[in-house]
Amino acid sequence: MANPYDLLGVSKTASAAEIKKAYHKLARTLHPDVNPDKKAAEKFKAVSAAYELLSDKDKRTRYDQGLIDENGNPTPFGAGAYDGTGFGSGFRGTGAGGGRTYYRNINPEDLASMFGGAGGFNFSDLFGFGGNQNRGTSGFSGGFDFNTNRQSRGQDVSYQLDIPFDLAITGGETTVEISGGKRLKIKIPAGVSDGATLRLKGQGQNGGDALIKIGVKKSTLFTREENNVILTLPLTLKEAILGTKLTIPTPSGKVAIKIPPASGSDKTLRLKGKGVTGKGDLLVKLSVVLPEKSPILSELADKLPPQKNPRPF
Repeated sequence: MANPYDLLGVSKTASAAEIKKAYHKLARTLHPDVNPDKKAAEKFKAVSAAYELLSDKDKRTRYDQGLIDENGNPTPFGAGAYDGTGFGSGFRGTGAGGGRTYYRNINPEDLASMFGGAGGFNFSDLFGFGGNQNRGTSGFSGGFDFNTNRQSRGQDVSYQLDIPFDLAITGGETTVEISGGKRLKIKIPAGVSDGATLRLKGQGQNGGDALIKIGVKKSTLFTREENNVILTLPLTLKEAILGTKLTIPTPSGKVAIKIPPASGSDKTLRLKGKGVTGKGDLLVKLSVVLPEKSPILSELADKLPPQKNPRPF
């Protein structure tokens, strides 16, 4: 192996953080699952071995003092430090004819940080770990051993939680009971849809997650269209003709509105910000309810001025 400092592109005075940063930068482009080129895979092995040497404070000191070489083997100046592999438990040696191939144990979380690890990306899925991190090699090319010697991840447990329509619109806190009678406060996001699933980290079985499937109860007053909420508001004939002031319900509480005169059943009033919190409006659709047939109503109809045909045919 070449000089480990040269392989990583750092100086002999580089800090541990600089060495780690250099290694992660190279690994992003050389890893076999990113770069299938055989030469890249060989270089990835070399830079991984260089990083293993320089990231170990003791080994780096011994290398800088000339007690071990770049492969971790003792030099004529070293004294009994060679353990047969030169790298201790971090590497495994194989091969024949005096040659030796080194395989580094790599933690999947280290790989996640190496490649950014943002947004909950699961490197176990990418490299074939699945839900069990107790397996040996992952099966991808390059000959690396991903045995992490840790307990496998616990199982996820699913639950059903039915919430009121108003809570789904406004968002807020509620309580859910999980296995063992444990009660947890959870936050319901405003606008959550029926059938959505909330994940509670570590609240499943043996460290798995609790998956809370949300059921939204139907409302006797409201319906929903995306982020808008719809309320059908019945009006008496007198209210529709003369106009009125009314107090109506909304998912976030009661509000006062003004019904303008001559409001027909085709009219919709929009209340800004009274739909899904921070996203939608409340649409109040007016519905005029006529009184039962009476002599007064017939007399009134006879006195009404001529009206333009409202029908489109």
